[in-house]
Amino acid sequence: MLYYFFDYIEKNFDFPGAGLFQYISFRAGAAAVLSLLITITLGKRLISFLRKKQVGEDIRDLGLEGQLQKKGTPTMGGLIIIAAILIPTLLMARLDNVYVILLIATTLWLGLIGFIDDYIKVFKKNKEGLAGRFKIVGQVTIGLIVGLTLYFNESVVVREVKPATFSSIQVMQPESESGSKLEYHDVKSTTTTVPFMKDNEFDYSSLLPWVDKSYTWIIYTLLVIFVITAVSNGANITDGIDGLAAGTSAIIGLTIAIFAYLSGRVDFSSYLNIMYIPNLGELVIFCTAFVGACLGFLWYNSYPAQVFMGDTGSLSMGGIIAVLALAVRKELMIPVLCGIFFVELLSVMMQVSYFKYTKKKFGEGRRILLMSPLHHHYQKKNIHESKIVTRFWIVGILLAIFSLATLKLR
Repeated sequence: MLYYFFDYIEKNFDFPGAGLFQYISFRAGAAAVLSLLITITLGKRLISFLRKKQVGEDIRDLGLEGQLQKKGTPTMGGLIIIAAILIPTLLMARLDNVYVILLIATTLWLGLIGFIDDYIKVFKKNKEGLAGRFKIVGQVTIGLIVGLTLYFNESVVVREVKPATFSSIQVMQPESESGSKLEYHDVKSTTTTVPFMKDNEFDYSSLLPWVDKSYTWIIYTLLVIFVITAVSNGANITDGIDGLAAGTSAIIGLTIAIFAYLSGRVDFSSYLNIMYIPNLGELVIFCTAFVGACLGFLWYNSYPAQVFMGDTGSLSMGGIIAVLALAVRKELMIPVLCGIFFVELLSVMMQVSYFKYTKKKFGEGRRILLMSPLHHHYQKKNIHESKIVTRFWIVGILLAIFSLATLKLR
C-alpha cells in the first residue's frame, strides 16, 4: 500500500525521498525491521492474552528432561508470526504481483488449518487435534491452487535470451560481449534448476517423454502438491523444541531471499548464468518480512520458551518456504536447503516403517532411534535442548551456504 501511496506522491508532487519506495532493497529492509518490531511488541501482549484465556499447551509425557515444566506454556503463537509477515508485506510490496498474492493466500490458508488444529487441542481438549486426513486435504487444496496458478498465470514466465535471428519479436536488443544483437522474450515454462549441473535447467515437460506435453500441467501440479505437503509437514515435525523451527526457517528464508534477488535482476542473473524470472524481485520483500517474523518470534520462543508457535505457525511457515522455493525454481534443492526439515521428516518415516516391519517379522517392534523425530533422539541421550537447537542451526547455516555455492559450483 505504501508503495502505491509514495509512487503517487512522487509523480504528482515530486516529494523528496518518495522515490526510495521504488527500490526493492529499501522496501525489503523496511519490511524486515517492521516485521521484527511487530513481533516483539505484539508478542508480549498476545502472550499475556493467551495466558489470561488459559490457552496453554497440554504436554504429553514422553520421558524427556524438562518436558513437563513446559506444561501450560501458551500456544497459537503462530498468530504473531502471521501478523508480522502479512502487515509489512501489505504495506511494502506490490499487491498486484502474482507471487506475492500466492504467498499471502498460502500463509492465510495453512495458518487457518493450523489454527483449527490448535483450537481443537486447546479448547476441545483433544490431544490429536485436527484429523490428519483433513490436514492433508487442506495442504492438497493449496497445492492445487499454487500449482495451477504457477502453470497457467500469464505473469509467471522466464526470460529467454537468443541471438537475433528474426525481427518479429518487438523487444529491447542490447549487444552481447561479442557485439551481436540479443533477443529477449518472456515465455511460459516449467523449467526448474538442477543443482550442481553445468547445464542446470530441467523442463518437467520432458520428465515423461511418452506423455503428450499438453498434460505437463498435471505432472507439474502433482509435484507442487507433493512439495508443499512435504515441506509443511517437515516444518511441523521440526517444531518440537524451543526455537528450532523458527531459527531454521529464518536461515532458509534468508537464503531464498538471496536467490530471489539474484534471479529477479537482469544483471546478476546474466552474470551468474541463471534464469532471469521477471516480477520475482517483489518476493524479496515477503522473504525479509518472513525472516524478521521468525527472528522476532525467537525473542519469546528461545529456551525457555514463553510461547509456542503451534501448528498455526509451523504449517504456515513450511508452506511459505515450499511456495518460495517453487517460485524461484529451486524446489529440487529443497533436500539440501531444507535439510533439517528433510532429516526430521525422514527420521519419523524410517522409525515408524522399521517399527512396523520388525513387529510383523519378529513379533515385537524395534526402533532405529531412541525416539523420533531426530531432535528427541538427542534429548534421550541427555543433550540439553538449547545445545541441540544451536547445533541444528549451525548445520542449517552450512546447508544454506552450500545451497548458495551451487550458483557457481556446477
